[in-house]
Amino acid sequence: MAIYLTKESKVLVQGMTGGEGTKHTRRMLAAGTDVVGGVNPRKAGRTVGFDERTVPVFGSVAEGIEATGADVSVVFVPPAFVRPAVTEAADAGIGLAVVITEGVPVHDSVAFTAYATARGTRVIGPNCPGLISPGQSGAGIIPADIAKPGRIGLVSKSGTLTYQLMYELRDVGFSTCVGIGGDPVVGTSHIDCLAAFQDDPDTELIVLIGEIGGDAEERAAAYVRDHVTKPVVGYIAGFTAPEGRTMGHAGAIVSGSSGTARAKKEALEAVGVRVGGTPTETARLVLAALAAGTSPHA
Repeated sequence: MAIYLTKESKVLVQGMTGGEGTKHTRRMLAAGTDVVGGVNPRKAGRTVGFDERTVPVFGSVAEGIEATGADVSVVFVPPAFVRPAVTEAADAGIGLAVVITEGVPVHDSVAFTAYATARGTRVIGPNCPGLISPGQSGAGIIPADIAKPGRIGLVSKSGTLTYQLMYELRDVGFSTCVGIGGDPVVGTSHIDCLAAFQDDPDTELIVLIGEIGGDAEERAAAYVRDHVTKPVVGYIAGFTAPEGRTMGHAGAIVSGSSGTARAKKEALEAVGVRVGGTPTETARLVLAALAAGTSPHA
């Protein structure tokens, strides 16, 4: 099984005819994703050829859903257009909107994530690599050839670290890998993914990748303590980050002792999560936990 995205998912790409949209639509199709259409009001009625498949372009998300039964949208539009794109997808009844775009204004993210949630649409992102269920489907920009299907569920703020852990653990494989994004406001949290992986019978172990800034990892630790019985292994990026300086993601800023990598590591370890000092060490901890076959949360 998998969470959020399976081989049955039907994907629309908002912004498919742009440069990034075209490039990554081709990659998604090569990975086996069922991309059923693009959305561009100015190019409605046209088709786009991708190697052995031709994909229609619709004038709206609603038209795409009506014609294809799509239930997922991947958003590759400029920052100024993300809010109306997600609003349109939610109004049309899409189940999952994956927002790849970076540089989205925080007030827009607040508005469209709340709007979508109220209408039953899950948002992943913005400023994220998307998600992939290896061997089934990928929605976004995560490479499909770095891992196989397997027993690990992964949730990460960092796209780069998502790829690295997938590669480090490629021989074991993954049920689903979710890059939730590192902005101050995102539509899907660590906790959301922890809950979904806990309920997925084919996910045996969960990898949680966090980074400095905010308190998402501390809140995730509390959720693990109260609700997760599967083994969880963590990694926190940013131990060497200088205080008070934004590092990489817009949400990765430390003020005083709040949001530090050390505080997050301590919170996770206090509830039995093994936390690696490097991605490679994290991968070794995962292998050890799988070999032991027990959970500190049981």
